[in-house]
Amino acid sequence: MTKGAMCFIRVMNENSWSVSLAPAVTCAVTLNCSHPDAESLYREIEKTFYLNPIRPVYSLKTPTNVTIYFTLYSILGVVSDIYKLLFVLLLFIEYLSWDPVQCGTAVVTLPREKLWMPDIVINECMDRDTSPRIPYVHLDSSGYVTDSRPVRSVSSCNLDIYTFPFDVQNCSLTFNSYIHTCERTTAHICNSIVMRRRPTTYVVNLLIPSCFLLIVDLISFLLPPEAVDRATFKMTIILGYTVFLLIMNNLLPSTGNTLPLLNVVFSVCLALMVASLLETIIITKILCKSNHSAVPHWVQILVFKYLAWLVLFPSFPHVSAVKNPVSMSVSDPTSNKSRLQLDDPVVEVLKKLGQDLLAIRIEVEKHLACRNAADEWDRVGHIIDRFLFILYVLFIFFSLIAFIMFWLQWLGQ
Repeated sequence: MTKGAMCFIRVMNENSWSVSLAPAVTCAVTLNCSHPDAESLYREIEKTFYLNPIRPVYSLKTPTNVTIYFTLYSILGVVSDIYKLLFVLLLFIEYLSWDPVQCGTAVVTLPREKLWMPDIVINECMDRDTSPRIPYVHLDSSGYVTDSRPVRSVSSCNLDIYTFPFDVQNCSLTFNSYIHTCERTTAHICNSIVMRRRPTTYVVNLLIPSCFLLIVDLISFLLPPEAVDRATFKMTIILGYTVFLLIMNNLLPSTGNTLPLLNVVFSVCLALMVASLLETIIITKILCKSNHSAVPHWVQILVFKYLAWLVLFPSFPHVSAVKNPVSMSVSDPTSNKSRLQLDDPVVEVLKKLGQDLLAIRIEVEKHLACRNAADEWDRVGHIIDRFLFILYVLFIFFSLIAFIMFWLQWLGQ
């Protein structure tokens, strides 16, 4: 192949391409058979075998016409781009043509090493071809050699896996000569292979189980934190979700330019589960703290005024303590001009009864104050619990909408 040859590219079928690196050469009979049989033809062809080290032209200034066809049969993997191809190469040899009537046949089969073959390679190939070796080629009476063989190519490709498992990959296969440099060749074949991933396996094995665990963690918000050990239940869910991600890690892509959106979703789901566990611990701490101190003023403003309105939390009746406690003053009995005598037993009983009533009232006021603090801390815990529950629901809703949109977009391509 020399510089200056023309290049013609045409689509043969859906997965086949053809490239001609020179104009078609007019065929002329160069072999004369003594008998119309295969033995006579082979003896004539054998006389040219010593020329196989050089390019099959009379003049080295003449370009060699090479036509390449390939059909993509299957894609064995996307991580390393393993293709299974049917590779067909057509080569014109000027000094190997005959009259099919005179020689008795139009096509013969010859060993590959007996003829000159071009060094057509795939630039993106990253591994040795392990496909079965085909030792023979076909030679027709017009001088064209047909080299048809299967190719298993492990190629490199720039993967865009952001929308995994609804991604569409565009990879290329470039065919050219390795020995002949770009200055001596006129063209190369660069074919784009568009691949759409089938997301059903990933949806069934990754998304649906993850959604189930997320829904179970969401429903756990309905458990009353003051009566059930919700933290233990949530820790069990987090442990199960972590084991699930470790088992299904092989299904996630490990190569690519960007981080898949699905990995981000899994990380956010795990973060939400951990956040819900921390929220449960905080609420448990709040409920235990209700017997010790009152709710700070800034917490009352932030939670009761803003968060309660945001999550539509109803207001509870507030039981107020008695603001005017009774104070008992004991007067001097010598100044009392009552008709009762100082040693009257009724007076002593009344004094003792008044002291008991005062002590009872003080205890009632303390009990009412503690009850108000407990109710306020309980309201703080329930308001924060409902707020995180709403955030959980919103995240699941928008994630579901996003994946449905990606899936519909994939189906529409």
